[in-house]
Amino acid sequence: MTDARIPTARLGDHGPEVGVQGLGCMGMSFAYGPTDAEEARATLERALDLGVTLYDTADAYGDGDNERFLAPFVKAHRDDLVIATKFALSIPPDDPTKRIIRNDPPYIRQAVEASLKRLDVDVIDLYYMHRRDLNVPIEDSVGTMAELVREGKVKHLGLSEVTADELRAAHAVHPIAAVQSEWSLFSRDIEAKVVPAARELGVALVPYSPLGRGFLTGAFTSADTDLSADDFRRQQPRFTGDNATANAALLDPIRTVAASHGVSLGQVALAWVQQQAAVHGLPVIPIPGTRKRSRVEENTAATRIRLTDEELSLLDPIAAKVAGDRYADMTFTSAGRE
Repeated sequence: MTDARIPTARLGDHGPEVGVQGLGCMGMSFAYGPTDAEEARATLERALDLGVTLYDTADAYGDGDNERFLAPFVKAHRDDLVIATKFALSIPPDDPTKRIIRNDPPYIRQAVEASLKRLDVDVIDLYYMHRRDLNVPIEDSVGTMAELVREGKVKHLGLSEVTADELRAAHAVHPIAAVQSEWSLFSRDIEAKVVPAARELGVALVPYSPLGRGFLTGAFTSADTDLSADDFRRQQPRFTGDNATANAALLDPIRTVAASHGVSLGQVALAWVQQQAAVHGLPVIPIPGTRKRSRVEENTAATRIRLTDEELSLLDPIAAKVAGDRYADMTFTSAGRE
């Protein structure tokens, strides 16, 4: 094992310098079943040792619990990291099991104050609109976010799962540092319009679920046997029934490439995402999620893998063969609105 720190890249023309791979923190306290909090905290520290400086959370992850979980780590290393969080998924008071999308200015102001308090920080480094409420003009939402920058509550702005046109409209109001969308060997829809728009505007791409929520590691076989009852992947089309069986059969090209490099399937999948920066000519900072030190070591090592043109060609057809959508309801994604 090497302790070499990963290189850095700027988070778009208007964002901070960060490690070329970030860390998705959602699973440390939310969505993927039981977790070991002590190991998760050790994972945060290990990631920082390895040069990971972008840490991603959201107010919706456990109704703020994930932000609270991260707060002591952020406070201990405030000058060494970039903390990113999100707003937009609100809990209706009459049904705490549901989420509604809100982008209205009063809600944004309410949400940022709550996140600042939970994270125990004076300013949020990167503040994302988590999902798009079509009933609110994006210019109004981003206008309010821009006010937060001017007030010193937020440093940089981001958007998640927006279309190319939405990104352009937002960027015209205030510079956008990053767009966060799903991007992996299983999910490539953003390459058609969102990625070219981001390149044109000098916006970084922050791919979430670059490992296909674990599917691309080769460890998944069945939702019934591999996932706990409270694991949210049980509700996702790609992980259930015949879709899961069909998708598992798509991993053979990844195994071939992994064997040639002597690395894991997950490392090949991450290397592919990292290499999209060169393929598409824009900063790409994936945020694989993990709660284990061994995995963050494996993931960051993938930044040192270079795939050949032949290997990229071998992996290229996979996404078109994937069975099932990213979500049961795709209207909340950029692909569902393009």
